[in-house]
Amino acid sequence: MTIAERQTEPDPRERPERREGPAGPDTRAWAWAVLTTPIGPLLLAATDGGLAQVVFHAEEKTAAEAVARLTRRLGAEPTAVPPAPPGTAGTPSTPSCAGHLAEAIRQMESYFAGNTKAFTLSLDWSLITGFNRRVLRELAAHVPYGTVVGYQNLADRVGEPGAARAVGVAMGSNPLPVVVPCHRVVESGGGIGGFGGGLETKRILLALEGVLPQPLF
Repeated sequence: MTIAERQTEPDPRERPERREGPAGPDTRAWAWAVLTTPIGPLLLAATDGGLAQVVFHAEEKTAAEAVARLTRRLGAEPTAVPPAPPGTAGTPSTPSCAGHLAEAIRQMESYFAGNTKAFTLSLDWSLITGFNRRVLRELAAHVPYGTVVGYQNLADRVGEPGAARAVGVAMGSNPLPVVVPCHRVVESGGGIGGFGGGLETKRILLALEGVLPQPLF
């Protein structure tokens, strides 16, 4: 398990958009790790503000590409640090991003074991903005474990009844899948809908939550 760090802003729940000035883009501390799960390896990345990204199918090449993208977005190379104990915000020698990462790993493992029904993680929303962020925050706050919502219904909930297709685009841009549960968004007519992590991954997640029957094989 590899973990990396970087410098951040102070707000623990939501980060503003990054802006470039004369000195260049702002930078934030961040850490990352690859976690083995029943849906394949997941890359988790956290800043000092909270969990910022979850990447599906994070085999070596995909993980390396994701780390390179985050390095560009966050403004500096990650530095390996020891993981902080779950539930801690870090110490002077262990930055808080490592604490957020360790807690995300703990809760993700508990979720896949069938024990965690609701994530209680600080989230860094800075990798997504505008309408997409509004839709994803509504999804995270009001579509609980074991339930589903239609694309149209979710559009209605954010006051944009004509934006069902745009909701689908927002789900595809979700930087925090599983934790922000885009797998719970389905077609109003009963179809499973699309999914950035692949339909089989979506089926497994919905089966884990009791929405679909467990696969026979």
